[in-house]
Amino acid sequence: MGWSKLKLDEVTVRRTKLLALRREGVRYDDERVEALGYSSPNAARRDLNRALEAHRDEEAAEVSIYRQQENERLDALLEAAWPRATQPHAVYDKEGNVVGQELDMRAVDTVLRLMDRRAKLNGLDAPTKAELSGPGGGPVSLNTASVSELRNLIDAAGDPDPENDDAILAHADGDTDDDGDDDA
Repeated sequence: MGWSKLKLDEVTVRRTKLLALRREGVRYDDERVEALGYSSPNAARRDLNRALEAHRDEEAAEVSIYRQQENERLDALLEAAWPRATQPHAVYDKEGNVVGQELDMRAVDTVLRLMDRRAKLNGLDAPTKAELSGPGGGPVSLNTASVSELRNLIDAAGDPDPENDDAILAHADGDTDDDGDDDA
């Protein structure tokens, strides 16, 4: 047997208050959480997770309904554009004489855009792969560089901020104070 409406309302109020406390950064073992009626911090944690999971299920249902509505709209538009995109129509000259038959290329373009939108809506397209390449199209090197290699790169590229170099390079050498010498 399910919970009564009163019990459901009490649980909703308690979860709302718990969620507000958690957003403020209050820990599960705080006395304010205990004052909501939870027997332990783990009970509060489980209750909040149940609430979030239920909300996630509601969101998923709403997304599913929205996706279905959008698919139905796309179906109607595709149905309207399909005949002009797939069946040749008469082409007339200026005097009104039939000079040939061809597809309506604007309708073809519309159909392709509708199909593309449907694929995106339903996640049918494969993810796009991107590859970074290094010099000459080879692999990108992700090795660490020594301080001397960094200095050589800076010398070769030209230094945009020469006043800040000593502090940066001293830190890279392991010197953590600002005087620039190695105190070790």
